Amino acid sequence: MVTRREQILAAAAELFARHGFHGVGIDEIGAAVGVSGPALYRHFRSKDAMLGEMLTSISETLLDGGQRRRDAAAPTDVLRELIRFQVDFALDNPSLITVQERNLGNLTDPDRRRVRALQRRYVEVWVRAIRDAWPDLDEPTARAAAHAAFGLINSTPHSRHLGRDRMATMLREMATGALAGMATGLPDSDLSTAS
Repeated sequence: MVTRREQILAAAAELFARHGFHGVGIDEIGAAVGVSGPALYRHFRSKDAMLGEMLTSISETLLDGGQRRRDAAAPTDVLRELIRFQVDFALDNPSLITVQERNLGNLTDPDRRRVRALQRRYVEVWVRAIRDAWPDLDEPTARAAAHAAFGLINSTPHSRHLGRDRMATMLREMATGALAGMATGLPDSDLSTAS
């Protein structure tokens, strides 16, 4: 069952994604969940606190999901599972992806440090998986490849031309192809079944 706090965060994410963090007032968030703006202060001390919890939660969810896939999958399947996970998250949470992409600078300093630390740990899960797939690849290239894959996958809030299943398949294939293609001279068939 969804809690009132989760309802507020979901409504705030939609509004922040649509109008920007500074373009949304507390009264608008309250109206979206059927309460007065001041009533939101029973759940969050400020709009900044909402954004902090929202972006921290996204980062924790991604890190936890990435670590679980790393720990559960066979070494040869980790990268494939990470791609699938990131694609599913992006397609199922387009507003959160948009808010994360646009509002990191609006966080308080402590929240920004926490989110950045979580994001770095998630990137490292990907870097390890990429280097396991292509052991000759150096760490800076693997890190750049992980960020490029995120950019490709997280572009989904801006492209809704296909149904969800077709979009998921396309994104998995594109991310797989991009990662395999950057490993110049290395076999590109290792991830070809990622869809």
